[in-house]
Amino acid sequence: MRMERREFEELVAEVLDEFPERFRDLLGNLAVVVEDLAPPGLARELGLSHPMQLLGLFSGVPFTEWGKGRCAGPPDSIRIYRLPLLAELGRDASSRDKVKERVRAVILHEVGHRAGLGEERLRELGVY
Repeated sequence: MRMERREFEELVAEVLDEFPERFRDLLGNLAVVVEDLAPPGLARELGLSHPMQLLGLFSGVPFTEWGKGRCAGPPDSIRIYRLPLLAELGRDASSRDKVKERVRAVILHEVGHRAGLGEERLRELGVY
């Protein structure tokens, strides 16, 4: 089974709807966008040799850098890259539950960046 984009987007929406209440503030003014694959130039910019290595990406200003002068603007964003995520899962991509579990982990990882956590701290917390 190959999960089509529409079903994948619905699954991402489910994960967001199920986000724990106490952390919902982390989702305010945040757009979560599904894309099939990151642009090759972006992957290179991030030090990756191929876009298939990138599962998700937070773009915006982490909460730890917000100040009194911050004004409302366009929302921060999290991009979820469908094809690399499904490829990483291999045969498990045929299990909706396994895909949902991995999507949840990627979203939590990217929300962690929005909260101001770096890669090392996220690894320590087991959110990767």
